[in-house]
Amino acid sequence: MSPTSYRTAPPRGATDRDTAGSTAFPPNVGKMHDIDPAIASLPKIHLHCHLEGTLQAETFVELTRRYGISTRYVPGGDVSGPTDPSDVYRFENFQEFLFTFAAVSRALARPDDYARLAREFVADALAQNVVYGELFISPSVWSYFNPNIDVHATIRSIVAELNAVHGAAFALIVDVTRNFGAESAMRTARLAADLAGEGVIGIGLGGDEARYPAPLFGEAFAFARAQGLNVVAHAGEAAGAQSVRDAVEILGAQRIGHGIRALEDPAVMDLLRDRLVPLEICPTSNFLTGAASRERPHPLRELDAAGLVIAIDADDPTLFGTSISQEYACVAQDMGMDALRRFVHQAVDISFLDGIAKQALHGHISAEPTPPLAKS
Repeated sequence: MSPTSYRTAPPRGATDRDTAGSTAFPPNVGKMHDIDPAIASLPKIHLHCHLEGTLQAETFVELTRRYGISTRYVPGGDVSGPTDPSDVYRFENFQEFLFTFAAVSRALARPDDYARLAREFVADALAQNVVYGELFISPSVWSYFNPNIDVHATIRSIVAELNAVHGAAFALIVDVTRNFGAESAMRTARLAADLAGEGVIGIGLGGDEARYPAPLFGEAFAFARAQGLNVVAHAGEAAGAQSVRDAVEILGAQRIGHGIRALEDPAVMDLLRDRLVPLEICPTSNFLTGAASRERPHPLRELDAAGLVIAIDADDPTLFGTSISQEYACVAQDMGMDALRRFVHQAVDISFLDGIAKQALHGHISAEPTPPLAKS
């Protein structure tokens, strides 16, 4: 297994960063201080955000210096990397992005590092008016790069930081990594079950979708469901519509991460619509990984018009140079504030909160005064 292939492999050939984007979703909406007040004031929901992918560049550089490692990673060798925080998350193609994510994972070596990661994530989330989140973590990847890490202690350190926040609430979804195989998947599912009630609410499925299909992980997901865990899966990003069908019918996925290639099969679109299986859509990520082509508008409109339930998120925001605010801004610019508000309410509906908490969040979102979106 390649140590960088736990991230989804690029579909149909990688596209480089320079070719990512779309006229419908401008890649440079702006930094936080440039976000329109209508977007800034809107409460936000994270349902597809990898905690490791929120590591601030300055923190990344500091950690690499502490551990005497490079900001660049290449399997089987050492390579020098940039030390300027403005340069460490630059990549020219999808493979370089994979290596960057690997370098980040390697730099997070101890529970204290993950506690800091969570603490900085919370500060940034509150600044963007995030009020709730279900965050992915990848403990099998932690152990790959740092075999001696205490996974249980690390997760508890993350949860302690997330629980210390006022004004927002967060929970964790433990990602199964496809590339590590079925036995590892079962260990991850058991880990999630052990920590259920301690901030862990479910398992997900990430990694090389094309080479490690969903049927390999049916037993682990069946175990998770039997333990009362929620289950979600990345699908329809690097593999086609059948991957989405398998995630729903074999794994019992309650939500699909990305899922945009469901459009390749009308029967799978019907399946998602009829069973009300929602999609977590991350436009910038889709462009930068090649899941969506810059030659066409992002398929968000088409998915929405087909009657699918959709939430908007940012995936690995610091690595992709985006934020949930910027993703919301892109959607509002293309589809309007009414559509964006509808997606935020849908995110509440498809979250794993109980009914009372959902009702409270709906009320908060509806009550929040939102100024009109500025004309560009």
